[in-house]
Parts: sequence; C-alpha cells; structure tokens
Amino acid sequence: MSNYNWCHGPSCHKRHTTTRVRGVKGSKVLRTMKIKYTTPPEQDRYYWFRHWNNYFCDQTCLHDFVEKNIQGMIALAPRPEALETPIEDPKKVQNQYGWVHTEIKRVDNA
Repeated sequence: MSNYNWCHGPSCHKRHTTTRVRGVKGSKVLRTMKIKYTTPPEQDRYYWFRHWNNYFCDQTCLHDFVEKNIQGMIALAPRPEALETPIEDPKKVQNQYGWVHTEIKRVDNA
C-alpha cells in the first residue's frame, strides 16, 4: 500500500499554484497534489482515517469537495431528529477579575 493519497478536491488540478506545475518544457500541466498520510500509532491502527488532511491538500479543496458532495454525504447518515445533552441548570458565575459568564455543566449518566 502506498504512503500517499491524491487530493480529493474536485478542482485541485485547476488551481494556479507553482506546487501543482509538472512536466517538461513545452508540455506543462497542473496536477492534483500528492499527500503523504500520517502513519497511525500502533495503539490506534485506524487513526489516520479520521483526518481530512490525509485526503485534501488544504481547506479550499476540502470545502470544494463538501460543496459538491454534501447531498450524498448527508444521505449516508441523515439526522431525523435533534440530539440533546442533559445539563444542570445554567448558573451565572463571576470570576476573580469581575467578569460574569454563564457556566453550563453536563449531567453525567454514569
């Protein structure tokens, strides 16, 4: 198995940057970026599957991919109802500098 992936951005090969220029004089091309993926630690063998930067050269390519494929991605795991996390009643707390903020604590269902 190769230690590299090609960027999955749909327009990666069209972006005008010097890092994408390949070929000999007279027949140059803009090529999709090659990405070295990080090797997973032994204790978590599939760690690298969870990181976008192993599939996209930058956030522009990531967002281009999401924009083009969002409907299909949502169809894989639709959300038919809202998710909820139980919390204690929020409390207003003043810190040592006089700032007041609202403290929200989750209820742990042990």
